[in-house]
Amino acid sequence: MSGFACTPILTPPPATPDGTPITNDGWFPDVDAGALRKARRIPTDLPAERLRDAVREAMLWTNDQLEDWRAGQSAASFAEIPSPPLDGATRNLVLYQLAVGAWTKALLVERQRDVDLTGAGQRKVEELDASIGELRRDALHAVRRILGRTRTSVELL
Repeated sequence: MSGFACTPILTPPPATPDGTPITNDGWFPDVDAGALRKARRIPTDLPAERLRDAVREAMLWTNDQLEDWRAGQSAASFAEIPSPPLDGATRNLVLYQLAVGAWTKALLVERQRDVDLTGAGQRKVEELDASIGELRRDALHAVRRILGRTRTSVELL
């Protein structure tokens, strides 16, 4: 006998169900965290509470980006804004969900970093930095499409 014992591999318990949709402010649409988790391929071992926190933060960011636009609308809710239909929803709803989903995933990826990194870990963080930037860009592009703005601003010097 060597005195070494093999301990079983511990796996975290499955995350609790994502539950009910996250209620928005009454004007902007509610967000289904479970559908967002599936669409953005967010691992199921991420606790539902952490996902809900990130989704709420992303909803706040998206709502803030659209606040001036909202003030200029006469519709009683986001759903009443005229927008072409798209796969059982509307163009604006799809873009809103894209913005919230991309910002949520950026927040989660950013928060999953480890403090103690090896050289390989540092390279992975550099890859994640690019991913975070791309996700934020996607969210901003979706917001700008709702606003009817172009993706870039160019000035002549």
